[in-house]
Amino acid sequence: MDHGLRRTRLASRLVELRADAFLLTRLPNVRYLTGFTGSNGQVLLTPGDAVFFTDGRYTEQARYEVPDLERVTYLDGFLEPVVQAAERLGVGRLGFESEGVTFGTYQDLRAAAKGMELVPVGGEVERLRWVKDVNELAALDRAQGATDDAFVAIVARLRDGVTERELAFELEAEMRRAGAERSAFDTIVAFGADAAEPHHEPTDRALARGDVVKMDFGALVDGYHADMTRTVAFGEPPGELRDVHDLVRKAQQAGIDAVHAGATGAEVDAAARSVIEDAGHGEHFTHGLGHGVGLEIHEGPRLRRGSDDALPAGAVVTVEPGVYLPGVGGVRIEDMVEVTNDGCRVLPRSGRDLFPA
Repeated sequence: MDHGLRRTRLASRLVELRADAFLLTRLPNVRYLTGFTGSNGQVLLTPGDAVFFTDGRYTEQARYEVPDLERVTYLDGFLEPVVQAAERLGVGRLGFESEGVTFGTYQDLRAAAKGMELVPVGGEVERLRWVKDVNELAALDRAQGATDDAFVAIVARLRDGVTERELAFELEAEMRRAGAERSAFDTIVAFGADAAEPHHEPTDRALARGDVVKMDFGALVDGYHADMTRTVAFGEPPGELRDVHDLVRKAQQAGIDAVHAGATGAEVDAAARSVIEDAGHGEHFTHGLGHGVGLEIHEGPRLRRGSDDALPAGAVVTVEPGVYLPGVGGVRIEDMVEVTNDGCRVLPRSGRDLFPA
């Protein structure tokens, strides 16, 4: 991945941001700009230079992951060495990530950076990250592949008496067997009426014939997240949920069909939501249609009511409508899709059937 090109693109924005330099502290953004995968790192970016900072735990890791930048190792926090580097580079106006700095850190930075004006900057790197390059798309495909493999393995092992917690653990183990570093987020497994909760936390509820099984899960591969939801039946589910599953499939397909470069998040959301509303279940679709996925599980662009995010070609977003009936159960079906100029490419190969073959 060309981290230098990414830094150049960001540096070109500094004049418009009215900053001489930009301090990056959010780890997904640090990774995007440098390739560093550790748990503590910062970058000071100027139009013609960049300095990477970390602590002594990562000196060697940074040496081979960030070989093309000046590297500074510190003992007692990054603020003093960052300010020293900024002074050396003649920085008068220092941009910082407004969404990545706590108020306490801001106060400490202001005290340390005497004589410098601090400029809050929001969403600059995150916006660059919307469009995935070929290497990022390949990583997302690998993450999705591990997710698909885990789903196929788990569906074949559904059985009376297995608990939600046990099945969630088995899903996570299968993703690791398929090549995942770990789960991309906390796995959701919900049986029967529990599936009426969009973000149910797995419990010791045991699976019984007639339950639906809602599984929202994904693999993390090379730092990139997969996100997929499937709702399947164990035995014969209530007829109402059969109908809801058909409805959600139709709504999801309408959303997928609406995805193309230039469409707004609100437009795609409306395409799927209108199918559910027309069937009389609008009040039971209680969340947005989807979100971008990449180095973070939830990132832009957003697919939801009121979103004017225009989808760019190369973005990867989820399309995940759901209908949730309290006391009965719920259905969500979710796929990641790559936005293209004339439509989209669906990443999962897993079927969406209520009764998987």
